[in-house]
Amino acid sequence: MKNIDPRWWQIGSLLSLFTYGVFVLHFDVTLMRTAAIFAVALITQLIGSRLRHIEFEWKSCAISALSLSLLLRSNAIALLLLGAFIAVASKFVLRINGKHIFNPTNFAITSLMLATDRVWVSPGQWGSVAFFGFLIICAGALVVYRSRRSDITLAFLFFWTAILVARSIRLGDPLTIPLHRLENGALLIFAFFMISDPKTTPDSRLGRILFAAIVAGGAWYVQFKMFHTNALLWSLVFASPLVPLIDRALRAPRFEWRNTCFDTLQSSPSLSH
Repeated sequence: MKNIDPRWWQIGSLLSLFTYGVFVLHFDVTLMRTAAIFAVALITQLIGSRLRHIEFEWKSCAISALSLSLLLRSNAIALLLLGAFIAVASKFVLRINGKHIFNPTNFAITSLMLATDRVWVSPGQWGSVAFFGFLIICAGALVVYRSRRSDITLAFLFFWTAILVARSIRLGDPLTIPLHRLENGALLIFAFFMISDPKTTPDSRLGRILFAAIVAGGAWYVQFKMFHTNALLWSLVFASPLVPLIDRALRAPRFEWRNTCFDTLQSSPSLSH
């Protein structure tokens, strides 16, 4: 377990979820399309790395490709490939102080949904099978522990659950309604694999908790006041530009993947988190 890059855990978790979804839940996605998404993501990463004269790092773009394969749907393969390009390219283009602004997958999906009605995210594809939800939680918990971002995941789930329960109480609805909304695989993937992205979240723990509250509050407004679907995705993409401001107000060491190896986490609590 020594010196294991936490991105390996994330790739393994997402790959497990993808395999379960394709072969057990029968997602509307083909292995050929997924391979094409991976190819575009890797080529974009290679070109971006060479243009910026940095080492080619394939694990991050593999995570983006897997996430897109899990979430993004379209009948046009060209749009899926464009999503892979946008996701990876955004990491090289949209940056402030050496830190990319948006979660790549979130930015690609929302950009395409703004540009065309031919792409969509289908939360219902996951169902509410208790076992599958438990699988996502366990896999995601492992990922956020390795990258030291469990605080933002737990904070977001707390705020979002509180919002849903409080709304149901105010309206006099039975608590089965917010519980049903929480029994959503897409929600858990968002909480454990997207908002917890260590390269696009605030550096300080207080900043991450504040950011989680902002995203949860924004999602409430989008879903229950504007009556739009995919509220979590929209809230995250619009809240992400606030991260540099939060980092400036609440300073903390910058996250680096090389500081998150297993033995380092155990022995050096003073490193960035």
